[in-house]
Amino acid sequence: MRDDSRATVLYVDDEELACKYFSHAVGARYRVLTAHGVDAALALLAGTGGEVDVLVTDYRMPGRLGSELLQEVARLYPHVVCMLVTAYADKQVLLELINGGTLFRLLEKPFDMPSMLNALQLAVQTGRERAFRRQGLMAIDESLAFLAHELTTPLGAIANFARGIERRAGVADTPAAEIVEAAAQMHENARYCLAILASFVDTVRLASAGPGMGGGRRAASAGQVLAGLLDSYPLSATQRAAITLAIDDDFAITESPNCVALILSSVLGHALRRLAGHPHPLLLFTVGKRHISLSDNGAAILPDLPERLLHDPIANDSVAEPAWSMIFCQRMMHSFGGNIDIGIVSNGADSETTVTLSFPVPIRNEHD
Repeated sequence: MRDDSRATVLYVDDEELACKYFSHAVGARYRVLTAHGVDAALALLAGTGGEVDVLVTDYRMPGRLGSELLQEVARLYPHVVCMLVTAYADKQVLLELINGGTLFRLLEKPFDMPSMLNALQLAVQTGRERAFRRQGLMAIDESLAFLAHELTTPLGAIANFARGIERRAGVADTPAAEIVEAAAQMHENARYCLAILASFVDTVRLASAGPGMGGGRRAASAGQVLAGLLDSYPLSATQRAAITLAIDDDFAITESPNCVALILSSVLGHALRRLAGHPHPLLLFTVGKRHISLSDNGAAILPDLPERLLHDPIANDSVAEPAWSMIFCQRMMHSFGGNIDIGIVSNGADSETTVTLSFPVPIRNEHD
């Protein structure tokens, strides 16, 4: 990942003097890369992993035309916004490029720098909007996979409990306490499903309301996300009393705040399951420097399990119950540069599990 937070512009022209002039003219505002032909530009793009925001290419160059480069970039790097500079070009070719959606702007040679700078600014803005939309779609896709996996177990448990109640109700000497216990378990699983669904619906609404997950809404602080989660999560009075929120250093969650709420909803749900039946349950949310942690004193998990929870599918049992959802939580965190860590502290019969969500330092906008 590059340290320079400015947008990157790749300028392609077979004339070395033209490349130097372009770099000098726009280099103060943008990170400029140059190439002297189509093949050199494609090699540069491959070498940088496609970390280019805007491509500006001359049309007529020795060997291969700029239009060929635009078509290759549109196929391999669809996030790159493309502009073509030309003094003359085949009208049919230009119409195909424009109608095919591979060309953002057509600039005539010789171009004046104010017009170029204005076009670059619009191109960078367009690229960011594309990225936001792409991130929103990726988040929804990840959330759908997350939702399918996360709800399968509690819904399956509800079905099993319902069948058990049906069978036991037909037996005369079945203790009422068994039926009550099964009904309570059904209720608890249903509450968890409702909480996950509510967070998911909010995520989709924000994703579809505008560019990216922002959806016209300001970035929320970590404290606000947690407060909203605790207000909306269907907690019992006992569960809510066990939760403490400590904000040491609040920070803004600029990427996918409702996606983060969905992850926290899952983490909280599994912590509550570990605490089921505990005589003195304790959960502590801590907001620190670019991280949110949840610690609980619930049932211990095996020492070798934390690493597996984040990378391997694990069969659902009393010890490994949170396993399968954590893979998707980690993938969603990775989608915007974050990470999840799981730690265990054991002291005899007591233990503490801490799940920490770490967030990247936001990149400053070039106009900030």
